[in-house]
Formats: sequence, structure tokens, C-alpha cells
Amino acid sequence: MEEIGIDDFKKIKIQVGRVISAEKAEKSNKLLKLRISFGGFEKTILSGISQHYAPESLVNKKLIVITNLKHAKMMGLESEGMVLAAQDEKGVLSLLTVDKDVDEGASVS
Repeated sequence: MEEIGIDDFKKIKIQVGRVISAEKAEKSNKLLKLRISFGGFEKTILSGISQHYAPESLVNKKLIVITNLKHAKMMGLESEGMVLAAQDEKGVLSLLTVDKDVDEGASVS
């Protein structure tokens, strides 16, 4: 595994976001289109989690998100960040979230 320095890590902006809407992305079996609020701003983020989560189960969940990732186009849609998740060897996926009710937009370090 390649190691990175603290200066590289500091370039990554990780924040808590609240899912305000979620729906299956058209033309895709895997992607969910999430609209996420970070307090002062919102982003649309595509995530390949539809086989693990029903869209309606994600609304109002607070997730951990990389917010300064270069935008990417998938299935004709633009994704403005990345939702973080853990996946074990059996394929069980778990979205990263917070264990207390922190504000939308809170920084993760």
C-alpha cells in the first residue's frame, strides 16, 4: 500500500452531509443519485450503492463525504463528490456516518 504524507491528506476536504433526496439514476442498475446538504451549499453525488440501499432509506441520513473531488460524469450525470463507505470481504457495504448529531457541513479530520 502506498503511503501519503500529511500534506496530501490535508488536500482532501471531508465533511458531514445530510441526504435531502435520493433516487435511482436512470440507465443504471447500480447508481443512486443523492442530493446532499452541507449547511451552506448542496451537491449532487452519484454512488454505486443501489444494490445495498433503498433510496428512501437514505433521506435525512448524515453521511461522510469528500466534497472537493474533481467532478465526474457517469451515465450522463455529473457527480460532485464521493460518499465514503466500507465494504468487507463478503461484500457487505456500510456507509460511513457520525455517531452524534453534528451539524451539516462539519469538517472531518
